[in-house]
Amino acid sequence: MGEASRVTGRFRGTFDVLHSLTYFAPETEAALTDAGLRPGRMTYFAGRAAPMGPVSPGVVAATFYNFNPELVARHIPRAWTLASPDRIIEARFEAVDAALTRLLGKDVLDSEEVAEAAELAREATAGCQADGRPLYAGHADLDWPSEPHLVLWHAITLLREHRGDGHIAALVLHGLDGLSALVSHTATGKGFLAEAAKSSRGWSDEQWNAAADALREKGLLDADGGLTEAGNDLREQIEAATNAASAGPWQRLGEEKTKRLHELCGPLSRRAVEAGAFPANVFSSRR
Repeated sequence: MGEASRVTGRFRGTFDVLHSLTYFAPETEAALTDAGLRPGRMTYFAGRAAPMGPVSPGVVAATFYNFNPELVARHIPRAWTLASPDRIIEARFEAVDAALTRLLGKDVLDSEEVAEAAELAREATAGCQADGRPLYAGHADLDWPSEPHLVLWHAITLLREHRGDGHIAALVLHGLDGLSALVSHTATGKGFLAEAAKSSRGWSDEQWNAAADALREKGLLDADGGLTEAGNDLREQIEAATNAASAGPWQRLGEEKTKRLHELCGPLSRRAVEAGAFPANVFSSRR
């Protein structure tokens, strides 16, 4: 297996940290509330969805996939009456700039390594396909920033949303709706802890337990909530399908450049984590 193929399966631990830290950084909520949004979930839903324009709650729930649609509807479309999507996008980049400066330091952000990583990551995005990927397509229509660290963040955002849209297609193909996908993913031990998943995604204990019972009836979960052999096989098939659908950027970049980008981003991600980018009680593991 070549480096480009391996990276599709290591995306979360290597690159995604540099994007997903945005959702936990206090700078994000501060910038988006300054723009007019209400603190809390609204800043997440509106911040991530804004590149698609003032879309309905159904569109946000469909593209984000594993959030309770009732939770989404509490914040969308009201968010668009408080701040325009363009202003939200502007505030989000301001927040990213501040968060990365705090976590990595200006010397690192101004380094040749970050500039090189930005150039390589942007080149990789040329291998992304917009077809059937609405969330990626919205972000891909945005203008590129000029600062290298923001170019790097935006490129990783594109790669992340490209992969995420492909992952949703794989989940649909394999018969998992948003909640059952979330329940089965927590059972892998590689994502959110169950309590954090329920809380952040807006699902009640009753809804979660009903989804778990349905997965047990299908033979995918055991009595203790762990994956059965069939459940593990299904999650592996979904991961393989996601990786296959996400290989285009790395094939475009090529093995040597992909390996170099991995070498450049790994230390940046580790430094961000060590600087406290994520709460310790949210993830069961990072990969």
